[in-house]
Amino acid sequence: MNKIEAVRNMQTYIENHLDEKISLADLSKVSCYSPWYSYRIFIEILNTTPSDYIRRLKLSKSALELRDDNLKIIDVAFKYGYDSVDGYQRAFHREFGMNPYEYSKNPTPICLFVPYKKYDDKEIKKMTEVSNIFVSVVQKPRRKVIIKRGIKAEHYFDYCKEVGCDVWGILTSIKSISGEPVCLWLPKKYVKDGTSVYVQGVEVDINYDGIVPDGFEIIELPEATYLMFNSEPFEEENFEQAIENVWKSMDKYNPEVMGYKWDEENPRIQLEPIGTRGYIELKAVARM
Repeated sequence: MNKIEAVRNMQTYIENHLDEKISLADLSKVSCYSPWYSYRIFIEILNTTPSDYIRRLKLSKSALELRDDNLKIIDVAFKYGYDSVDGYQRAFHREFGMNPYEYSKNPTPICLFVPYKKYDDKEIKKMTEVSNIFVSVVQKPRRKVIIKRGIKAEHYFDYCKEVGCDVWGILTSIKSISGEPVCLWLPKKYVKDGTSVYVQGVEVDINYDGIVPDGFEIIELPEATYLMFNSEPFEEENFEQAIENVWKSMDKYNPEVMGYKWDEENPRIQLEPIGTRGYIELKAVARM
């Protein structure tokens, strides 16, 4: 097992045992290295200590629960291993700059911690088996989208270089009508001079009047019909191949077989690649 695989195993263990007390000995067992070496490679690969990683992930998960569920602060604090409400409140305030009780009553955009997983090019194998792509019709309501524009980006990696790594964490903290943030390729009419075609955002209700984070803005999108292209589940290290499979399928697909034509007036939508559900993109269509 190489260092990157070992660190990913530690990350997976943390995600699956987040409501338990996690020791360096636990991480050592899943990494198959000594506690000392496990600690060292964790910092080397992720640029943070295991304890800081666990702390930030717990606080971010707890923030989502406070946002979405009617929970008592004391119950959330104890669930995530804090000995007292005061200790949890201080940790929450240090991480997000506000009191958890205030946040639960009036959730505002905050920068959540989004774990990053690194892959070694040597691990990435070509997906040799035929990958089925499932196509279904999705209706999108008239809605607002809180977006962060880039400069010239036309895809994810250039966008991240232009705007930094915190955008997705902020978007995740905003409750979405679709359940998660989205990436968009904007039609020309939504692109401002000197800004990117590719943006990240979060879909909210058309009547949304909440806080818009600094550097973000709101656009309105009309009701629209989409074809959703969904790949089979894939191994996480094969995410690029899963995306390529969907793109090839979209390029070949003729929507006329379902009575539609492509609608270039609405943005194309990309969801976060998650291996267990497959890669998903949505492309707008209109009736023939």
